Amino acid sequence: MIRTYSTTIRRKEMDAVLTCMVDERIGPGELNQRFIQQVKEFIKCDGAVALRSPSIALTYAFKALGLEKGSKVLISALAPSWQYKLIENSEMEPVVLDVDEATGLVLMNEIQKGVEAGGKVLILHETEGILPDFDAISAFGIPFIEDISQSAGASVAVKDENGNETGRKSAGLFGVFTIMGLEERDVITGGGGAVLMAPGRREWIVLKKFVDEAPQTDLLPDINCALSWVQVREFSRNEKSRKEIFNMFQHSCMIGRHKMLARDLDEGSTMCSFPLVLNSSYKDVKQYAAKKDIEIEPAFANSVIAYKDELSEKCIHAKSLLLRCVHFPLYPRLTHSETAKIVKVLGSLP
Repeated sequence: MIRTYSTTIRRKEMDAVLTCMVDERIGPGELNQRFIQQVKEFIKCDGAVALRSPSIALTYAFKALGLEKGSKVLISALAPSWQYKLIENSEMEPVVLDVDEATGLVLMNEIQKGVEAGGKVLILHETEGILPDFDAISAFGIPFIEDISQSAGASVAVKDENGNETGRKSAGLFGVFTIMGLEERDVITGGGGAVLMAPGRREWIVLKKFVDEAPQTDLLPDINCALSWVQVREFSRNEKSRKEIFNMFQHSCMIGRHKMLARDLDEGSTMCSFPLVLNSSYKDVKQYAAKKDIEIEPAFANSVIAYKDELSEKCIHAKSLLLRCVHFPLYPRLTHSETAKIVKVLGSLP
Protein backbone atom coordinates (compact mmCIF):
# COMPACT_ATOMS: atom_id res chain seq x y z
CA MET A 1 0.00 0.00 0.00
CA ILE A 2 1.31 3.45 -0.97
CA ARG A 3 0.71 5.57 2.13
CA THR A 4 -0.86 9.02 1.87
CA TYR A 5 1.80 10.67 4.03
CA SER A 6 5.48 9.93 4.52
CA THR A 7 8.10 12.26 5.96
CA THR A 8 11.24 12.60 3.84
CA ILE A 9 13.92 11.30 6.19
CA ARG A 10 17.14 10.36 4.42
CA ARG A 11 20.59 9.34 5.63
CA LYS A 12 21.63 12.99 6.11
CA GLU A 13 18.78 13.60 8.54
CA MET A 14 19.50 10.37 10.41
CA ASP A 15 23.22 11.17 10.65
CA ALA A 16 22.50 14.64 12.05
CA VAL A 17 20.17 13.27 14.74
CA LEU A 18 22.55 10.41 15.58
CA THR A 19 25.47 12.82 15.95
CA CYS A 20 23.38 14.92 18.30
CA MET A 21 22.61 11.84 20.42
CA VAL A 22 26.23 10.62 20.45
CA ASP A 23 27.39 14.06 21.59
CA GLU A 24 24.72 13.92 24.32
CA ARG A 25 23.38 17.32 23.30
CA ILE A 26 19.67 16.75 22.98
CA GLY A 27 18.25 19.73 24.91
CA PRO A 28 18.03 23.32 23.61
CA GLY A 29 21.58 24.53 22.88
CA GLU A 30 24.03 25.17 20.08
CA LEU A 31 22.06 23.38 17.37
CA ASN A 32 18.98 25.43 18.26
CA GLN A 33 20.97 28.59 17.51
CA ARG A 34 22.45 27.16 14.30
CA PHE A 35 19.00 26.16 13.11
CA ILE A 36 17.60 29.63 13.84
CA GLN A 37 20.41 31.22 11.82
CA GLN A 38 19.67 28.91 8.91
CA VAL A 39 15.95 29.76 9.00
CA LYS A 40 16.79 33.47 8.98
CA GLU A 41 18.88 32.96 5.85
CA PHE A 42 16.21 30.75 4.24
CA ILE A 43 13.27 33.11 4.83
CA LYS A 44 15.30 36.36 5.00
CA CYS A 45 13.60 37.40 8.24
CA ASP A 46 15.19 39.63 10.87
CA GLY A 47 14.72 37.43 13.92
CA ALA A 48 13.42 34.01 14.92
CA VAL A 49 13.05 31.60 17.81
CA ALA A 50 12.60 27.81 17.65
CA LEU A 51 9.93 26.54 20.05
CA ARG A 52 8.50 23.16 21.06
CA SER A 53 5.11 23.50 19.33
CA PRO A 54 3.08 25.76 17.02
CA SER A 55 0.71 26.51 19.90
CA ILE A 56 3.58 27.83 22.05
CA ALA A 57 4.71 29.93 19.08
CA LEU A 58 1.24 31.44 18.66
CA THR A 59 1.07 32.18 22.39
CA TYR A 60 4.27 34.24 22.15
CA ALA A 61 2.93 36.05 19.07
CA PHE A 62 -0.21 36.99 21.03
CA LYS A 63 1.96 38.28 23.88
CA ALA A 64 4.05 40.40 21.53
CA LEU A 65 0.90 41.86 19.99
CA GLY A 66 -0.42 42.74 23.43
CA LEU A 67 -3.78 41.05 22.85
CA GLU A 68 -6.13 41.22 25.80
CA LYS A 69 -8.62 38.63 27.03
CA GLY A 70 -11.80 38.77 24.99
CA SER A 71 -10.02 39.94 21.83
CA LYS A 72 -11.50 38.64 18.59
CA VAL A 73 -9.06 36.61 16.49
CA LEU A 74 -9.92 35.87 12.85
CA ILE A 75 -9.02 32.41 11.53
CA SER A 76 -9.75 30.30 8.46
CA ALA A 77 -12.31 27.52 8.67
CA LEU A 78 -9.65 25.28 7.07
CA ALA A 79 -6.95 26.22 9.57
CA PRO A 80 -5.78 23.41 11.89
CA SER A 81 -8.17 22.98 14.81
CA TRP A 82 -5.41 23.59 17.39
CA GLN A 83 -5.59 27.29 16.49
CA TYR A 84 -9.26 27.47 17.49
CA LYS A 85 -8.58 25.58 20.73
CA LEU A 86 -5.62 27.80 21.67
CA ILE A 87 -7.58 31.00 21.08
CA GLU A 88 -10.34 29.74 23.37
CA ASN A 89 -7.83 28.57 25.99
CA SER A 90 -6.28 32.05 25.88
CA GLU A 91 -9.71 33.44 26.78
CA MET A 92 -10.07 35.13 23.41
CA GLU A 93 -12.83 34.76 20.84
CA PRO A 94 -12.19 32.87 17.59
CA VAL A 95 -14.03 34.33 14.60
CA VAL A 96 -14.09 31.68 11.87
CA LEU A 97 -14.03 32.82 8.23
CA ASP A 98 -15.22 30.92 5.17
CA VAL A 99 -12.91 30.23 2.23
CA ASP A 100 -12.78 30.43 -1.53
CA GLU A 101 -13.75 26.99 -2.81
CA ALA A 102 -11.31 27.35 -5.73
CA THR A 103 -8.21 27.99 -3.59
CA GLY A 104 -9.04 27.08 0.00
CA LEU A 105 -7.88 30.53 1.10
CA VAL A 106 -9.90 32.94 3.24
CA LEU A 107 -12.31 35.10 1.22
CA MET A 108 -11.62 38.84 1.18
CA ASN A 109 -15.23 39.74 1.99
CA GLU A 110 -15.04 37.41 4.99
CA ILE A 111 -11.99 39.28 6.28
CA GLN A 112 -13.87 42.54 5.80
CA LYS A 113 -16.79 41.21 7.84
CA GLY A 114 -14.40 40.03 10.54
CA VAL A 115 -12.73 43.43 10.75
CA GLU A 116 -16.11 45.18 10.95
CA ALA A 117 -17.10 42.77 13.76
CA GLY A 118 -14.13 43.94 15.81
CA GLY A 119 -11.40 41.48 14.83
CA LYS A 120 -8.04 42.48 16.32
CA VAL A 121 -5.74 40.14 14.41
CA LEU A 122 -5.93 37.64 11.53
CA ILE A 123 -4.10 34.30 11.52
CA LEU A 124 -3.45 33.75 7.82
CA HIS A 125 -3.28 30.02 7.14
CA GLU A 126 -1.70 29.53 3.70
CA THR A 127 -3.70 26.42 2.92
CA GLU A 128 -2.09 23.64 0.86
CA GLY A 129 0.96 25.84 0.22
CA ILE A 130 -1.03 28.42 -1.79
CA LEU A 131 -0.22 32.09 -1.25
CA PRO A 132 -2.98 34.74 -0.98
CA ASP A 133 -3.14 38.31 -2.29
CA PHE A 134 -1.03 39.97 0.41
CA ASP A 135 -1.63 43.50 -0.88
CA ALA A 136 -5.40 43.07 -0.62
CA ILE A 137 -5.11 41.65 2.90
CA SER A 138 -2.76 44.43 4.03
CA ALA A 139 -5.30 47.00 2.80
CA PHE A 140 -7.70 45.99 5.58
CA GLY A 141 -5.31 47.56 8.06
CA ILE A 142 -5.48 44.65 10.50
CA PRO A 143 -2.26 42.96 11.72
CA PHE A 144 -1.92 39.38 10.55
CA ILE A 145 0.19 36.40 11.57
CA GLU A 146 1.31 34.21 8.68
CA ASP A 147 1.16 30.45 9.08
CA ILE A 148 3.65 29.10 6.53
CA SER A 149 3.67 25.52 7.81
CA GLN A 150 2.52 24.38 4.35
CA SER A 151 3.83 27.28 2.22
CA ALA A 152 7.45 27.65 3.40
CA GLY A 153 9.70 28.21 0.39
CA ALA A 154 7.04 29.86 -1.77
CA SER A 155 7.51 33.47 -2.86
CA VAL A 156 5.82 36.42 -4.55
CA ALA A 157 7.23 38.55 -7.37
CA VAL A 158 8.28 42.08 -6.38
CA LYS A 159 7.69 44.66 -9.11
CA ASP A 160 8.77 48.24 -9.63
CA GLU A 161 6.47 51.14 -10.54
CA ASN A 162 6.61 50.11 -14.20
CA GLY A 163 5.45 46.57 -13.46
CA ASN A 164 8.86 44.97 -14.04
CA GLU A 165 9.86 42.14 -11.74
CA THR A 166 12.81 43.15 -9.56
CA GLY A 167 13.00 40.09 -7.32
CA ARG A 168 10.94 37.83 -5.11
CA LYS A 169 9.71 38.07 -1.52
CA SER A 170 9.37 34.89 0.53
CA ALA A 171 6.25 33.70 2.29
CA GLY A 172 6.70 34.63 5.92
CA LEU A 173 7.75 38.24 5.28
CA PHE A 174 4.30 39.79 4.89
CA GLY A 175 2.71 39.52 8.33
CA VAL A 176 3.63 41.13 11.62
CA PHE A 177 4.84 37.70 12.80
CA THR A 178 5.15 34.28 11.16
CA ILE A 179 4.75 30.71 12.39
CA MET A 180 6.41 27.82 10.56
CA GLY A 181 5.29 24.51 12.04
CA LEU A 182 7.75 21.62 12.16
CA GLU A 183 5.20 18.90 12.84
CA GLU A 184 5.20 15.51 11.12
CA ARG A 185 3.07 16.53 8.13
CA ASP A 186 4.38 20.07 7.71
CA VAL A 187 6.47 20.77 4.61
CA ILE A 188 9.59 21.05 6.81
CA THR A 189 9.62 18.74 9.82
CA GLY A 190 11.64 18.39 12.96
CA GLY A 191 9.40 15.67 14.32
CA GLY A 192 7.60 18.44 16.19
CA GLY A 193 8.03 22.12 17.04
CA ALA A 194 7.73 25.47 15.30
CA VAL A 195 9.70 28.58 14.43
CA LEU A 196 8.25 31.98 15.33
CA MET A 197 9.67 34.73 13.12
CA ALA A 198 9.67 38.51 12.98
CA PRO A 199 10.06 39.75 9.38
CA GLY A 200 11.58 43.12 10.29
CA ARG A 201 13.77 44.64 12.97
CA ARG A 202 10.92 46.63 14.54
CA GLU A 203 8.81 43.49 15.07
CA TRP A 204 11.82 41.52 16.33
CA ILE A 205 12.66 44.11 18.99
CA VAL A 206 9.15 43.67 20.42
CA LEU A 207 9.14 39.86 20.18
CA LYS A 208 12.69 39.46 21.54
CA LYS A 209 11.67 40.93 24.91
CA PHE A 210 9.36 37.96 25.42
CA VAL A 211 11.46 35.15 23.93
CA ASP A 212 14.54 36.21 25.92
CA GLU A 213 12.56 35.30 29.04
CA ALA A 214 11.32 31.98 27.64
CA PRO A 215 11.98 28.96 29.90
CA GLN A 216 14.06 26.09 28.52
CA THR A 217 10.92 23.98 28.42
CA ASP A 218 9.49 26.26 25.69
CA LEU A 219 12.57 26.08 23.43
CA LEU A 220 13.03 23.42 20.72
CA PRO A 221 15.52 20.70 21.76
CA ASP A 222 18.69 20.23 19.73
CA ILE A 223 17.62 16.72 18.69
CA ASN A 224 14.63 18.21 16.84
CA CYS A 225 16.76 21.09 15.54
CA ALA A 226 19.24 18.61 14.05
CA LEU A 227 16.49 17.09 11.92
CA SER A 228 14.99 20.49 11.06
CA TRP A 229 18.39 21.93 10.12
CA VAL A 230 18.95 19.26 7.46
CA GLN A 231 15.35 19.59 6.24
CA VAL A 232 15.82 23.31 5.56
CA ARG A 233 19.18 22.67 3.89
CA GLU A 234 17.61 20.01 1.66
CA PHE A 235 14.41 21.94 0.98
CA SER A 236 15.21 22.93 -2.63
CA ARG A 237 16.05 19.34 -3.54
CA ASN A 238 12.89 17.97 -1.94
CA GLU A 239 10.67 20.66 -3.43
CA LYS A 240 12.08 20.04 -6.90
CA SER A 241 11.10 16.38 -6.58
CA ARG A 242 7.62 17.28 -5.30
CA LYS A 243 7.05 19.69 -8.19
CA GLU A 244 8.07 17.11 -10.78
CA ILE A 245 5.63 14.60 -9.31
CA PHE A 246 2.92 17.24 -8.89
CA ASN A 247 3.17 18.19 -12.59
CA MET A 248 2.73 14.56 -13.63
CA PHE A 249 -0.32 14.22 -11.38
CA GLN A 250 -1.74 17.49 -12.72
CA HIS A 251 -1.52 16.36 -16.33
CA SER A 252 -3.22 13.09 -15.47
CA CYS A 253 -6.11 14.90 -13.77
CA MET A 254 -6.78 17.07 -16.82
CA ILE A 255 -8.57 14.19 -18.50
CA GLY A 256 -10.60 13.31 -15.41
CA ARG A 257 -13.78 14.72 -13.86
CA HIS A 258 -12.22 15.97 -10.63
CA LYS A 259 -10.66 19.38 -9.94
CA MET A 260 -7.50 20.70 -8.35
CA LEU A 261 -7.19 23.80 -6.22
CA ALA A 262 -6.09 26.88 -8.17
CA ARG A 263 -2.46 27.80 -7.56
CA ASP A 264 0.66 29.35 -9.05
CA LEU A 265 2.55 26.34 -10.34
CA ASP A 266 5.96 28.03 -10.38
CA GLU A 267 7.51 29.64 -7.29
CA GLY A 268 4.24 31.09 -6.02
CA SER A 269 3.17 27.99 -4.10
CA THR A 270 4.73 25.04 -2.29
CA MET A 271 3.80 21.52 -3.38
CA CYS A 272 3.35 20.22 0.16
CA SER A 273 0.62 17.77 -0.90
CA PHE A 274 -1.64 16.81 -3.81
CA PRO A 275 -5.22 17.83 -2.97
CA LEU A 276 -8.00 16.80 -5.33
CA VAL A 277 -11.59 18.08 -5.12
CA LEU A 278 -13.89 15.20 -5.97
CA ASN A 279 -17.00 15.34 -8.13
CA SER A 280 -18.10 11.88 -7.02
CA SER A 281 -18.43 9.89 -3.82
CA TYR A 282 -15.39 9.92 -1.51
CA LYS A 283 -16.21 6.34 -0.53
CA ASP A 284 -16.16 5.17 -4.16
CA VAL A 285 -12.87 6.96 -4.92
CA LYS A 286 -11.24 5.67 -1.75
CA GLN A 287 -12.27 2.08 -2.50
CA TYR A 288 -11.09 2.38 -6.12
CA ALA A 289 -7.69 3.74 -5.04
CA ALA A 290 -7.36 1.10 -2.30
CA LYS A 291 -7.85 -1.67 -4.89
CA LYS A 292 -4.79 -0.23 -6.64
CA ASP A 293 -2.87 -0.18 -3.31
CA ILE A 294 -3.06 3.60 -2.94
CA GLU A 295 -4.18 5.16 0.32
CA ILE A 296 -6.02 8.52 0.25
CA GLU A 297 -7.26 10.63 3.15
CA PRO A 298 -9.58 13.64 3.61
CA ALA A 299 -7.44 16.76 3.22
CA PHE A 300 -9.04 18.74 6.03
CA ALA A 301 -9.84 16.10 8.64
CA ASN A 302 -8.01 18.08 11.34
CA SER A 303 -9.36 21.52 10.41
CA VAL A 304 -11.52 23.96 12.34
CA ILE A 305 -14.60 23.11 10.24
CA ALA A 306 -14.12 19.42 11.07
CA TYR A 307 -13.81 20.24 14.76
CA LYS A 308 -16.78 22.64 14.91
CA ASP A 309 -19.54 21.13 12.79
CA GLU A 310 -21.98 23.84 13.93
CA LEU A 311 -20.10 26.25 11.63
CA SER A 312 -21.28 24.32 8.55
CA GLU A 313 -24.06 26.75 7.58
CA LYS A 314 -21.82 29.79 8.06
CA CYS A 315 -18.81 28.29 6.24
CA ILE A 316 -20.45 26.43 3.36
CA HIS A 317 -17.41 26.47 1.06
CA ALA A 318 -15.12 25.12 3.78
CA LYS A 319 -17.69 22.44 4.59
CA SER A 320 -17.83 21.45 0.93
CA LEU A 321 -14.04 21.11 0.77
CA LEU A 322 -14.04 19.12 4.01
CA LEU A 323 -16.38 16.58 2.41
CA ARG A 324 -14.91 16.54 -1.10
CA CYS A 325 -11.18 17.34 -0.96
CA VAL A 326 -8.73 14.46 -0.53
CA HIS A 327 -4.98 14.03 -0.42
CA PHE A 328 -3.19 11.65 -2.75
CA PRO A 329 0.36 10.56 -1.86
CA LEU A 330 2.96 13.20 -2.80
CA TYR A 331 6.45 13.08 -1.33
CA PRO A 332 10.02 12.77 -2.68
CA ARG A 333 10.43 9.18 -1.54
CA LEU A 334 7.84 7.92 -4.06
CA THR A 335 9.52 5.57 -6.51
CA HIS A 336 9.07 5.86 -10.28
CA SER A 337 6.80 2.81 -10.30
CA GLU A 338 4.69 4.19 -7.43
CA THR A 339 4.39 7.55 -9.16
CA ALA A 340 3.37 5.88 -12.42
CA LYS A 341 0.72 3.85 -10.58
CA ILE A 342 -0.78 6.99 -8.99
CA VAL A 343 -0.73 8.80 -12.35
CA LYS A 344 -2.69 5.97 -13.91
CA VAL A 345 -5.25 5.91 -11.10
CA LEU A 346 -5.73 9.71 -11.18
CA GLY A 347 -6.60 9.50 -14.85
CA SER A 348 -9.20 6.77 -14.34
CA LEU A 349 -10.94 7.69 -11.09
CA PRO A 350 -14.69 7.01 -10.97
